[in-house]
Amino acid sequence: MAQSVLYLDSMRTLELLRAFPVLVVLATGPAAHLTAQRPIPDGHVTAGRLSYDGRATLGSFTGTTDSMSGRLNGAADLSRVSGYVAGRAGTLKTGNGKRDRDQWSSLEVDSFPFIRYDLDSTSVRSALGDTLVVTLHGHFAIHGVRRAAELSAKLLLTPTTAHLWTETPLNLTDYRIGGLSKFFGALKMKPDIIVHIDVTFLFGS
Repeated sequence: MAQSVLYLDSMRTLELLRAFPVLVVLATGPAAHLTAQRPIPDGHVTAGRLSYDGRATLGSFTGTTDSMSGRLNGAADLSRVSGYVAGRAGTLKTGNGKRDRDQWSSLEVDSFPFIRYDLDSTSVRSALGDTLVVTLHGHFAIHGVRRAAELSAKLLLTPTTAHLWTETPLNLTDYRIGGLSKFFGALKMKPDIIVHIDVTFLFGS
């Protein structure tokens, strides 16, 4: 009798294991599909932050600005949504006044006041609960240079907002940003940085 019970339990376990991939698809795939297929309204940035992690001779540092703008151009589904986000370069702060002035000089903020990302389309990869894992297809416009960039991002859609956050490596020399060496090269910033974008769009405008 005990052997029969063990056999039945093993069979149930095997059936559950065989069904597990289907259960995963039902739990993630359709939710992502349905969310991605719903109409997305127009919107504008209501809160946001642009930051970057840099490294220099004297150590690592972070530059941050909350001066953000941007728009979403709504569409029948998420894949066709376009828009942009932009941070005001002259408001980036690192906590060091001398370094702040150096970065503004290197970015030539009077001539190129914004660090901007333009979105052309979006691909949905998966869902983590209410959050979609997506790929953003678009380009950066920094220091007068425009370069294509695909960004891995997370997107939380609610009835009234879209919250997007992403990070990506970026090389300053790709955007012709110089002035990374100071005091005859004794102090130097490395050109490789990590850029973070965290923005919330409010729908209906």
